[in-house]
Amino acid sequence: MKITIISVGKLKEKYWRAAIEEYQKRLSRYCSLTLLEVADEKCPDNAGEEDKNIIRRKEGERIKAKIPGDAHIVTMEIQGKEHDSLGFAQWLDRLPHEGHSHLVFIIGGSLGLTEELCRRSSLSLSFSRLTFPHQMMRVILLEQIYRAYRINRNEPYHK
Repeated sequence: MKITIISVGKLKEKYWRAAIEEYQKRLSRYCSLTLLEVADEKCPDNAGEEDKNIIRRKEGERIKAKIPGDAHIVTMEIQGKEHDSLGFAQWLDRLPHEGHSHLVFIIGGSLGLTEELCRRSSLSLSFSRLTFPHQMMRVILLEQIYRAYRINRNEPYHK
C-alpha cells in the first residue's frame, strides 16, 4: 500500500520532526510512505469570512496540485467519522481488497479545508472532536497508521 500524507504548513520544531522520523522508520516495513507539505497562508487576527475563504482556497489549490491521480482521498476533519483503533485498522485492511492501492490523507491548515476538497474525499475522518495543532495531528495520524498495521498483523503493541 502507498500512503501519502499532505499537510498544510511546515514542521519547524525538532521534537515533531523527530517523532515523525521515528514513525516513518517504523512504517517503512509495512507501506510506502510519502509526506508532503504545502505552504500555509498567514491569517490576520481580524480576518473576515471572505478573507478566510480566500486563504482556504489558496491552500486548497496547493493541496490539489499534490494529489496523485490514483488516490483514495481521506480528509482529516473535526466533524468527520470517528473510529476506535481496531475499527481504523479494519478499515485500512479492507482498502486493498476494495481495489485501493494509494491512500492519501489530507490535513488542512488552521482554517480547515475547502468544501471542494471535502466533497472530493472518499472519507472524512476525525480522531477526536478536540482541536489539535497540525504538527501534532501528523504524529497522531502516523501513530494510528502504525498501530493499525500492528493490529492487522497480530503484532504486539502497547495499549
